[in-house]
Amino acid sequence: MNLDLVMIILIAANVIISFKGFKDFSFFEQYKFNIGGIRRGEQIRTISSGFLHADEMHLFFNMLTLYFFAPVVIVYVGSINFLIIYFGSLVIGSLCSLYFHKDEYHYSAVGASGAVSGIVYAAILFQPTSSMGLLFIPIPIPAFVFGIGYLLYSIYGMKNRQGNIGHDAHFGGAVGGYLITLIIAPWIFQQNLIFVGLLAIPIVILFIMQRQGKL
Repeated sequence: MNLDLVMIILIAANVIISFKGFKDFSFFEQYKFNIGGIRRGEQIRTISSGFLHADEMHLFFNMLTLYFFAPVVIVYVGSINFLIIYFGSLVIGSLCSLYFHKDEYHYSAVGASGAVSGIVYAAILFQPTSSMGLLFIPIPIPAFVFGIGYLLYSIYGMKNRQGNIGHDAHFGGAVGGYLITLIIAPWIFQQNLIFVGLLAIPIVILFIMQRQGKL
């Protein structure tokens, strides 16, 4: 696999900043996603939190996922557009968390999961029928099935506050990746229109649930 320089720099930045956060509590507290801090005007947290992680395992899985999916996106749209999708998904994921937790001043979160979710969803849009092998599923599944299932699980987690996981950031990041990718590569509508529609189903479900006050 050819490693793109942009991806290497991005992974290195995540590793360096995360390890700085592991060792420096005040640094971690200053740059993590925190509702109270953001509402005081510290908007940098919406981006800086995406380069901090809770622990080494959290960092490892996010960077491993990025390592496998980033090259797919880079091949189709190039390094600059890849960065636009990555950072756009990161910000949209943070804004989604801010929206759903706006009155929880002590709510905090860290991790590149929103940005990585956007890259995963972008890769699925480009190759919706490719097979994905997952640790907890013994047989490969089509990428678009994974994408739909991932967002449905995120909605379930948002509704039930399932575990210590930022499901809203994951969902927002994936939606960000979906929308930005379609703007950057509108030819997907012609080549993969049915999958564009199928992948939009969880987004429509979330919108309806939110309108009905079920989240």
